Amino acid sequence: MELAVGEIISGKVTGITKFGAFVSLPQGKTGLVHISEVDQAYVSDIHDHLSEGQEVKVKVIAIDDSGRVNLSIKKAQPRPAGEHRPGNRSGNRSPARQGGGKRFQRSSGGSFSARQPARKAPVSFEDKLKHFMQDSESRMADIRHNRDKKTGARRRK
Repeated sequence: MELAVGEIISGKVTGITKFGAFVSLPQGKTGLVHISEVDQAYVSDIHDHLSEGQEVKVKVIAIDDSGRVNLSIKKAQPRPAGEHRPGNRSGNRSPARQGGGKRFQRSSGGSFSARQPARKAPVSFEDKLKHFMQDSESRMADIRHNRDKKTGARRRK
C-alpha cells in the first residue's frame, strides 16, 4: 500500500527537532510534521506537545518528487464545533468580505441600516503587515536616535 495525500494514518514519533518531529510510518517510511502543523494554537516549544515514542495520528499533506513526506497532526484531528477557517467552503474572499467590519443591510422597508458583525473577525494579513511595518519603523527610529546620540552625530538646519 503506497501513501496517498489526504490519507490519515498512525505513526510513532522517532525524533524531535526545533522545527518539527519525525514520524515513523508503515512500510518503513518516515515523514516530517512541521512545528506549525502540530496544533491549532501557536506552538513555541514542540516538547510541550510531543515526546519520542508517542503514537500519533497524522494526515499526509504532501509528498515531494524526492519522496519526502510532509505530515500534519492538526489536520488529522476533527475541528472543534463552531471553528471557522477563512477560505474554507466560502471561496477565497478577502477578509473584509468575510463578515468583519460594518455592513449595510437592506431592511424590508427598502431603507439601509447598519448591522454589527455577529462575532469579531480575525485580523487580516494586511492588518498584521501594517502593524509590523509601524512597529519596525518605530524600532528603527529608536535605533537611529540611540546611534546618533552615541556617535555625537546631529542634524543641522
